Amino acid sequence: GKGKWDPLDGADTGDLPPTDENDPLYDDEDAGGAGYVLTSVNDGGGDHPPKAATSYDVAGTGAKKAVYGPMLTLAEFKIRATECVREYYDSGDADEVVRCIDEMRCRGYHPEVVKRAVGLGLDRGPRERELTSRLLTCLHPTPLGDDDVEAGFTLLLDSLDELVVDVPDARAMVGSFLARAVVDEVLAPAYLSARNDDHPGDEVVERAVGLLSREHCNARLEHVWGPGDGRPVAELKGVMDQLLEEYLLSRELDEAARCVREMDAPHFHHELVKRGAKIAMEKDGLDHHHSKADNGNSADADVADGGGSVDAMAALFSFLVKNAIVSEYQVSKGISRLMKLMPDLKLDVPAAPAMLDEFEGMCREGGCLPSPPPPQPPAAAETQAEA
Repeated sequence: GKGKWDPLDGADTGDLPPTDENDPLYDDEDAGGAGYVLTSVNDGGGDHPPKAATSYDVAGTGAKKAVYGPMLTLAEFKIRATECVREYYDSGDADEVVRCIDEMRCRGYHPEVVKRAVGLGLDRGPRERELTSRLLTCLHPTPLGDDDVEAGFTLLLDSLDELVVDVPDARAMVGSFLARAVVDEVLAPAYLSARNDDHPGDEVVERAVGLLSREHCNARLEHVWGPGDGRPVAELKGVMDQLLEEYLLSRELDEAARCVREMDAPHFHHELVKRGAKIAMEKDGLDHHHSKADNGNSADADVADGGGSVDAMAALFSFLVKNAIVSEYQVSKGISRLMKLMPDLKLDVPAAPAMLDEFEGMCREGGCLPSPPPPQPPAAAETQAEA
Protein backbone atom coordinates (compact mmCIF):
# COMPACT_ATOMS: atom_id res chain seq x y z
CA GLY A 1 0.00 0.00 0.00
CA LYS A 2 0.92 3.64 -0.21
CA GLY A 3 3.56 4.72 2.29
CA LYS A 4 4.54 1.14 3.12
CA TRP A 5 8.20 0.21 2.71
CA ASP A 6 8.86 -2.96 0.74
CA PRO A 7 12.44 -4.28 1.00
CA LEU A 8 11.96 -6.11 -2.32
CA ASP A 9 11.09 -3.07 -4.43
CA GLY A 10 14.76 -2.34 -5.09
CA ALA A 11 14.90 0.87 -3.04
CA ASP A 12 17.90 1.35 -0.75
CA THR A 13 19.16 -2.14 -1.57
CA GLY A 14 22.66 -0.77 -1.68
CA ASP A 15 22.64 -0.41 2.11
CA LEU A 16 21.55 -3.99 2.80
CA PRO A 17 24.24 -6.52 3.74
CA PRO A 18 24.97 -9.27 1.17
CA THR A 19 22.93 -12.43 1.67
CA ASP A 20 24.89 -14.74 -0.63
CA GLU A 21 27.17 -17.06 1.34
CA ASN A 22 29.64 -17.01 -1.58
CA ASP A 23 29.91 -13.22 -1.41
CA PRO A 24 33.29 -12.22 0.12
CA LEU A 25 31.52 -9.51 2.16
CA TYR A 26 28.98 -11.97 3.59
CA ASP A 27 28.81 -12.09 7.42
CA ASP A 28 26.96 -15.01 8.94
CA GLU A 29 26.14 -12.91 12.04
CA ASP A 30 24.19 -10.54 9.82
CA ALA A 31 22.24 -13.33 8.19
CA GLY A 32 18.56 -12.64 8.35
CA GLY A 33 19.19 -9.16 9.75
CA ALA A 34 19.32 -10.38 13.35
CA GLY A 35 18.64 -7.55 15.79
CA TYR A 36 21.21 -6.54 18.41
CA VAL A 37 19.83 -5.66 21.82
CA LEU A 38 21.84 -3.56 24.30
CA THR A 39 21.38 -5.00 27.77
CA SER A 40 23.17 -5.34 31.09
CA VAL A 41 24.73 -8.35 32.74
CA ASN A 42 22.51 -9.90 35.38
CA ASP A 43 24.06 -9.69 38.85
CA GLY A 44 22.28 -12.80 40.03
CA GLY A 45 25.32 -15.06 39.71
CA GLY A 46 26.48 -17.90 37.53
CA ASP A 47 23.41 -20.07 38.09
CA HIS A 48 21.17 -17.51 36.43
CA PRO A 49 22.00 -16.55 32.86
CA PRO A 50 21.92 -12.89 31.92
CA LYS A 51 18.56 -11.59 30.86
CA ALA A 52 18.56 -9.94 27.45
CA ALA A 53 16.10 -7.16 26.88
CA THR A 54 13.26 -8.05 24.53
CA SER A 55 12.99 -6.32 21.18
CA TYR A 56 11.02 -6.58 18.00
CA ASP A 57 12.44 -8.70 15.24
CA VAL A 58 14.05 -6.51 12.61
CA ALA A 59 13.94 -8.89 9.68
CA GLY A 60 11.24 -11.31 10.70
CA THR A 61 13.59 -14.20 11.40
CA GLY A 62 13.15 -14.21 15.17
CA ALA A 63 16.91 -14.16 15.69
CA LYS A 64 18.26 -11.76 18.32
CA LYS A 65 21.71 -11.08 19.65
CA ALA A 66 22.59 -9.37 22.95
CA VAL A 67 25.43 -6.95 23.51
CA TYR A 68 26.24 -6.91 27.23
CA GLY A 69 27.17 -3.66 29.00
CA PRO A 70 25.73 -0.89 31.17
CA MET A 71 22.30 0.40 30.25
CA LEU A 72 23.39 4.03 30.77
CA THR A 73 26.43 6.06 29.93
CA LEU A 74 28.56 7.29 32.82
CA ALA A 75 27.25 10.83 32.41
CA GLU A 76 23.65 9.60 32.48
CA PHE A 77 24.35 7.46 35.53
CA LYS A 78 25.84 10.43 37.41
CA ILE A 79 22.74 12.50 36.72
CA ARG A 80 20.40 9.73 37.84
CA ALA A 81 22.44 9.01 40.97
CA THR A 82 22.51 12.69 41.92
CA GLU A 83 18.74 12.93 41.52
CA CYS A 84 18.25 9.84 43.69
CA VAL A 85 20.39 11.26 46.51
CA ARG A 86 18.66 14.64 46.41
CA GLU A 87 15.26 13.00 46.60
CA TYR A 88 16.56 10.92 49.50
CA TYR A 89 17.47 14.10 51.39
CA ASP A 90 13.84 15.17 51.12
CA SER A 91 12.18 11.83 51.84
CA GLY A 92 14.73 9.99 53.98
CA ASP A 93 13.75 6.77 52.19
CA ALA A 94 16.98 4.81 51.68
CA ASP A 95 15.11 1.83 50.22
CA GLU A 96 14.08 3.98 47.28
CA VAL A 97 17.74 4.75 46.55
CA VAL A 98 18.57 1.04 46.64
CA ARG A 99 15.73 0.32 44.22
CA CYS A 100 16.86 3.12 41.91
CA ILE A 101 20.43 1.82 41.78
CA ASP A 102 19.26 -1.74 41.16
CA GLU A 103 17.02 -0.61 38.32
CA MET A 104 19.84 1.24 36.57
CA ARG A 105 21.84 -2.02 36.42
CA CYS A 106 25.17 -0.29 35.96
CA ARG A 107 27.32 -2.17 38.40
CA GLY A 108 30.54 -0.85 36.93
CA TYR A 109 29.55 2.68 37.90
CA HIS A 110 28.65 1.94 41.54
CA PRO A 111 31.73 3.71 42.97
CA GLU A 112 30.27 6.93 41.59
CA VAL A 113 27.34 6.56 44.01
CA VAL A 114 29.70 6.94 46.98
CA LYS A 115 31.48 9.89 45.43
CA ARG A 116 28.27 11.69 44.46
CA ALA A 117 26.51 11.07 47.79
CA VAL A 118 29.41 12.25 49.95
CA GLY A 119 30.11 15.14 47.58
CA LEU A 120 26.52 16.36 47.88
CA GLY A 121 26.64 15.98 51.66
CA LEU A 122 29.71 18.20 51.91
CA ASP A 123 27.78 21.16 50.56
CA ARG A 124 24.78 20.60 52.85
CA GLY A 125 24.11 20.76 56.57
CA PRO A 126 24.66 18.26 59.39
CA ARG A 127 21.29 16.62 58.75
CA GLU A 128 22.18 15.75 55.15
CA ARG A 129 25.65 14.55 56.14
CA GLU A 130 24.14 12.25 58.74
CA LEU A 131 21.66 10.97 56.15
CA THR A 132 24.55 10.33 53.77
CA SER A 133 26.38 8.23 56.35
CA ARG A 134 23.23 6.24 57.00
CA LEU A 135 22.67 5.81 53.26
CA LEU A 136 26.11 4.25 52.81
CA THR A 137 25.22 1.79 55.56
CA CYS A 138 21.99 0.87 53.76
CA LEU A 139 23.75 0.46 50.40
CA HIS A 140 26.42 -1.89 51.78
CA PRO A 141 27.02 -4.78 51.13
CA THR A 142 24.39 -4.75 48.42
CA PRO A 143 24.13 -3.18 45.92
CA LEU A 144 27.52 -1.63 46.80
CA GLY A 145 30.23 -4.15 47.62
CA ASP A 146 33.45 -3.56 49.53
CA ASP A 147 35.35 -2.78 46.33
CA ASP A 148 32.69 -0.28 45.25
CA VAL A 149 32.87 1.63 48.53
CA GLU A 150 36.67 1.70 48.53
CA ALA A 151 36.81 2.77 44.89
CA GLY A 152 34.22 5.47 45.58
CA PHE A 153 36.21 6.96 48.44
CA THR A 154 39.34 6.80 46.29
CA LEU A 155 37.58 8.81 43.59
CA LEU A 156 36.49 11.30 46.23
CA LEU A 157 39.95 11.67 47.77
CA ASP A 158 41.53 12.14 44.35
CA SER A 159 39.10 14.98 43.55
CA LEU A 160 39.48 16.86 46.85
CA ASP A 161 41.56 19.63 45.30
CA GLU A 162 38.52 20.61 43.25
CA LEU A 163 36.06 20.23 46.13
CA VAL A 164 37.93 22.51 48.53
CA VAL A 165 37.40 25.40 46.11
CA ASP A 166 33.66 25.34 46.86
CA VAL A 167 33.81 23.72 50.32
CA PRO A 168 36.88 24.91 52.26
CA ASP A 169 36.28 22.38 55.06
CA ALA A 170 35.98 19.47 52.63
CA ARG A 171 39.15 17.71 53.82
CA ALA A 172 38.07 17.69 57.45
CA MET A 173 34.56 16.51 56.58
CA VAL A 174 35.77 13.74 54.27
CA GLY A 175 38.01 12.56 57.10
CA SER A 176 34.92 12.37 59.30
CA PHE A 177 33.05 10.47 56.59
CA LEU A 178 35.92 7.97 56.37
CA ALA A 179 36.01 7.43 60.13
CA ARG A 180 32.23 7.10 60.34
CA ALA A 181 32.24 4.57 57.49
CA VAL A 182 34.80 2.46 59.36
CA VAL A 183 32.72 2.54 62.55
CA ASP A 184 29.59 1.61 60.57
CA GLU A 185 31.56 -1.33 59.06
CA VAL A 186 31.01 0.02 55.57
CA LEU A 187 34.72 0.58 54.97
CA ALA A 188 37.49 -1.77 56.08
CA PRO A 189 40.13 -0.23 58.40
CA ALA A 190 42.77 -1.73 56.11
CA TYR A 191 41.73 0.78 53.45
CA LEU A 192 43.07 3.66 55.56
CA SER A 193 46.38 1.86 56.05
CA ALA A 194 46.72 1.13 52.34
CA ARG A 195 45.82 4.69 51.42
CA ASN A 196 48.33 6.04 53.92
CA ASP A 197 51.04 3.81 52.43
CA ASP A 198 50.28 5.04 48.92
CA HIS A 199 49.87 8.69 49.96
CA PRO A 200 51.96 9.23 53.11
CA GLY A 201 51.08 12.35 55.07
CA ASP A 202 47.55 12.60 53.67
CA GLU A 203 45.83 14.93 56.14
CA VAL A 204 42.39 13.48 55.37
CA VAL A 205 43.44 9.94 56.24
CA GLU A 206 45.36 11.19 59.28
CA ARG A 207 42.24 12.95 60.52
CA ALA A 208 40.19 9.77 60.09
CA VAL A 209 42.80 7.74 61.97
CA GLY A 210 42.88 10.38 64.71
CA LEU A 211 39.11 10.23 65.14
CA LEU A 212 39.23 6.45 65.32
CA SER A 213 42.02 6.56 67.90
CA ARG A 214 40.08 8.62 70.44
CA GLU A 215 38.59 7.09 73.54
CA HIS A 216 35.01 5.89 73.03
CA CYS A 217 35.42 6.59 69.32
CA ASN A 218 32.37 4.54 68.34
CA ALA A 219 30.02 6.58 70.50
CA ARG A 220 31.66 9.84 69.45
CA LEU A 221 31.55 9.08 65.73
CA GLU A 222 27.89 8.15 65.90
CA HIS A 223 27.36 11.85 66.61
CA VAL A 224 30.20 13.13 64.45
CA TRP A 225 27.88 15.47 62.56
CA GLY A 226 26.66 17.13 65.73
CA PRO A 227 23.17 17.54 67.14
CA GLY A 228 22.02 19.55 64.12
CA ASP A 229 21.56 16.36 62.12
CA GLY A 230 17.87 16.08 62.90
CA ARG A 231 18.12 14.38 66.28
CA PRO A 232 15.39 14.81 68.92
CA VAL A 233 15.11 18.00 70.95
CA ALA A 234 15.88 16.13 74.17
CA GLU A 235 19.24 15.09 72.78
CA LEU A 236 19.93 18.62 71.59
CA LYS A 237 19.28 19.92 75.10
CA GLY A 238 21.74 17.39 76.49
CA VAL A 239 24.41 18.60 74.10
CA MET A 240 23.74 22.18 75.18
CA ASP A 241 24.13 21.31 78.85
CA GLN A 242 27.42 19.55 78.18
CA LEU A 243 28.69 22.50 76.14
CA LEU A 244 27.79 25.02 78.85
CA GLU A 245 29.26 22.94 81.67
CA GLU A 246 32.54 22.53 79.80
CA TYR A 247 32.66 26.24 79.07
CA LEU A 248 32.24 27.16 82.73
CA LEU A 249 35.18 24.89 83.53
CA SER A 250 37.50 26.06 80.76
CA ARG A 251 36.23 29.62 80.08
CA GLU A 252 37.39 29.20 76.46
CA LEU A 253 35.18 31.44 74.34
CA ASP A 254 36.51 30.29 70.96
CA GLU A 255 35.94 26.61 71.72
CA ALA A 256 32.43 27.27 72.99
CA ALA A 257 31.66 29.32 69.87
CA ARG A 258 32.88 26.48 67.66
CA CYS A 259 30.58 24.03 69.44
CA VAL A 260 27.60 26.37 69.06
CA ARG A 261 28.29 26.62 65.32
CA GLU A 262 28.50 22.84 65.00
CA MET A 263 25.08 22.47 66.62
CA ASP A 264 23.65 24.23 63.57
CA ALA A 265 20.42 25.06 65.40
CA PRO A 266 20.04 28.85 65.15
CA HIS A 267 16.29 28.59 65.68
CA PHE A 268 16.93 26.96 69.07
CA HIS A 269 19.54 29.34 70.47
CA HIS A 270 16.98 30.78 72.90
CA GLU A 271 17.08 27.42 74.68
CA LEU A 272 20.87 27.74 74.91
CA VAL A 273 20.50 31.16 76.54
CA LYS A 274 17.85 29.95 78.96
CA ARG A 275 19.82 26.89 80.01
CA GLY A 276 23.07 28.82 80.22
CA ALA A 277 21.70 31.47 82.57
CA LYS A 278 19.93 28.83 84.67
CA ILE A 279 23.06 26.69 85.05
CA ALA A 280 25.15 29.75 85.93
CA MET A 281 22.70 30.90 88.61
CA GLU A 282 22.49 27.44 90.12
CA LYS A 283 26.29 27.26 90.29
CA ASP A 284 26.68 30.63 91.93
CA GLY A 285 23.68 30.06 94.19
CA LEU A 286 23.46 31.98 97.40
CA ASP A 287 27.16 32.86 97.30
CA HIS A 288 26.73 35.04 94.24
CA HIS A 289 27.41 38.71 94.95
CA HIS A 290 24.60 40.90 93.67
CA SER A 291 26.85 43.90 93.28
CA LYS A 292 30.43 44.05 92.02
CA ALA A 293 33.15 45.88 93.84
CA ASP A 294 34.37 47.41 90.61
CA ASN A 295 31.61 48.31 88.16
CA GLY A 296 34.16 49.31 85.55
CA ASN A 297 35.26 45.75 84.87
CA SER A 298 33.75 44.25 81.75
CA ALA A 299 32.31 40.75 81.55
CA ASP A 300 35.31 39.62 79.52
CA ALA A 301 37.67 40.80 82.26
CA ASP A 302 35.66 38.89 84.85
CA VAL A 303 36.08 35.74 82.82
CA ALA A 304 39.81 36.27 82.58
CA ASP A 305 40.02 36.82 86.33
CA GLY A 306 37.97 33.72 87.05
CA GLY A 307 34.78 35.61 87.98
CA GLY A 308 31.38 34.12 88.79
CA SER A 309 29.46 31.78 86.54
CA VAL A 310 26.81 34.39 85.77
CA ASP A 311 29.50 36.84 84.69
CA ALA A 312 31.15 34.18 82.52
CA MET A 313 27.85 33.23 80.90
CA ALA A 314 27.06 36.85 80.07
CA ALA A 315 30.51 37.17 78.52
CA LEU A 316 29.87 34.06 76.41
CA PHE A 317 26.63 35.36 74.91
CA SER A 318 28.17 38.78 74.33
CA PHE A 319 30.97 37.05 72.42
CA LEU A 320 28.50 34.96 70.40
CA VAL A 321 26.42 37.99 69.43
CA LYS A 322 29.47 40.05 68.48
CA ASN A 323 30.58 37.23 66.17
CA ALA A 324 27.11 36.90 64.59
CA ILE A 325 26.65 33.35 65.90
CA VAL A 326 23.63 34.09 68.12
CA SER A 327 21.16 36.89 67.44
CA GLU A 328 19.98 39.52 69.91
CA TYR A 329 16.45 38.25 69.42
CA GLN A 330 17.40 34.75 70.57
CA VAL A 331 19.11 36.14 73.69
CA SER A 332 16.06 38.26 74.51
CA LYS A 333 13.72 35.33 73.95
CA GLY A 334 15.84 33.06 76.15
CA ILE A 335 15.78 35.54 79.03
CA SER A 336 12.01 35.99 78.66
CA ARG A 337 11.50 32.23 78.84
CA LEU A 338 13.66 32.02 81.95
CA MET A 339 11.58 34.75 83.63
CA LYS A 340 8.50 32.56 83.25
CA LEU A 341 10.30 29.80 85.16
CA MET A 342 11.27 32.11 88.02
CA PRO A 343 8.69 30.81 90.57
CA ASP A 344 10.14 27.30 90.33
CA LEU A 345 13.74 28.50 90.09
CA LYS A 346 13.39 30.56 93.28
CA LEU A 347 12.78 27.36 95.24
CA ASP A 348 16.33 26.20 94.47
CA VAL A 349 17.99 29.60 94.14
CA PRO A 350 16.25 32.22 96.31
CA ALA A 351 18.38 35.00 94.85
CA ALA A 352 17.46 34.03 91.28
CA PRO A 353 15.40 37.19 90.46
CA ALA A 354 18.23 39.54 91.42
CA MET A 355 20.78 37.35 89.65
CA LEU A 356 18.70 37.31 86.47
CA ASP A 357 18.41 41.10 86.56
CA GLU A 358 22.17 41.31 86.91
CA PHE A 359 22.66 38.85 84.06
CA GLU A 360 20.34 40.87 81.82
CA GLY A 361 22.18 44.08 82.68
CA MET A 362 25.55 42.53 81.80
CA CYS A 363 24.11 41.29 78.52
CA ARG A 364 23.01 44.82 77.67
CA GLU A 365 26.43 46.18 78.54
CA GLY A 366 28.03 43.47 76.43
CA GLY A 367 25.92 44.38 73.40
CA CYS A 368 23.89 41.19 73.15
CA LEU A 369 20.63 42.89 74.11
CA PRO A 370 19.22 46.12 72.67
CA SER A 371 19.51 49.06 75.02
CA PRO A 372 16.22 50.19 76.62
CA PRO A 373 14.81 53.52 75.44
CA PRO A 374 16.04 56.44 77.56
CA PRO A 375 13.55 57.70 80.16
CA GLN A 376 11.67 60.82 79.15
CA PRO A 377 11.88 63.97 81.30
CA PRO A 378 8.68 64.68 83.26
CA ALA A 379 7.97 67.82 81.24
CA ALA A 380 8.32 65.99 77.95
CA ALA A 381 6.08 63.20 79.21
CA GLU A 382 3.36 65.70 80.23
CA THR A 383 3.59 67.48 76.87
CA GLN A 384 3.27 64.17 75.03
CA ALA A 385 0.27 63.21 77.19
CA GLU A 386 -1.48 66.54 76.50
CA ALA A 387 -0.87 66.11 72.77
